[in-house]
Amino acid sequence: MSDAEILLLGAIAGLTIFIGLPIARIRAMPTSIRALLNATAAGVLVFLLIETFEHSFEPVEEAVKDSEWGTFVGRGLLFIACVGIGLVGLVYYDRWLKRRGEELHFGPGAASTSELSFVRRVHRLNEGHRLALLIAFGIGLHNFSEGLAIGQSAAQDKISLAVLLIIGFGLHNTTEAFGIVGPLAAEGQRPTWGFLATCGLIGGGPTFFGTLIGQSYVSEWLSISFLALAAGSILYVIVELIGVAFKLGHKEMLMWGLLLGIVLGFGTELALVAAGV
Repeated sequence: MSDAEILLLGAIAGLTIFIGLPIARIRAMPTSIRALLNATAAGVLVFLLIETFEHSFEPVEEAVKDSEWGTFVGRGLLFIACVGIGLVGLVYYDRWLKRRGEELHFGPGAASTSELSFVRRVHRLNEGHRLALLIAFGIGLHNFSEGLAIGQSAAQDKISLAVLLIIGFGLHNTTEAFGIVGPLAAEGQRPTWGFLATCGLIGGGPTFFGTLIGQSYVSEWLSISFLALAAGSILYVIVELIGVAFKLGHKEMLMWGLLLGIVLGFGTELALVAAGV
């Protein structure tokens, strides 16, 4: 299998996220169902959080087992820094966008045309849409790391493993769409097809770029960085989704949705294990 074919399949594995996105366009959805979808999104992200923490921290543990203390310190500090950036950095970034959007109402000042356009567009989004974008960003970081795994397997001539990863990650990404759809369904407004396409590209597109880089550059440190960033950002989004859930009410739907999301996540993981991935 050629490098181009691996890249194409890597892109397809990421873009399967589009399969679940149209759910957000369903009209007249009852509040209880919207609460269930929002909670299911949180449940899927809980699974992703466990998975990303596990894989990003594994190299740190390996350094301790091998008594490589210098490597342990470096990897440990990188892990903590990236989790912190993903978790706390999104708080300040979201605050900056809101403040910058308010300032731009009084004139562009020193802002460039591109910055002005981008900030105003994001500032005009409601809370659910902004949260969906943040979720897509966190999933994108996670999927970039999955792309690295695909590319690095192909670079080491483990083509069968690379193909299995592509199939497995493709199936897995279909459930990740619920993470993006959740807050959109919770707010009760239909997103445009253009907005859903943007979220899909942000969430699924990085799989292609991860595959591209992984084929030419193998780095444990790069993998730790992106997985830890993803873990921090996913944790931030889970907290936000729980906040939305309490506003919607339907506590029983919150718990059922969390359970359903976690089952979906671990179910796809078990399917990968059964397939030998």
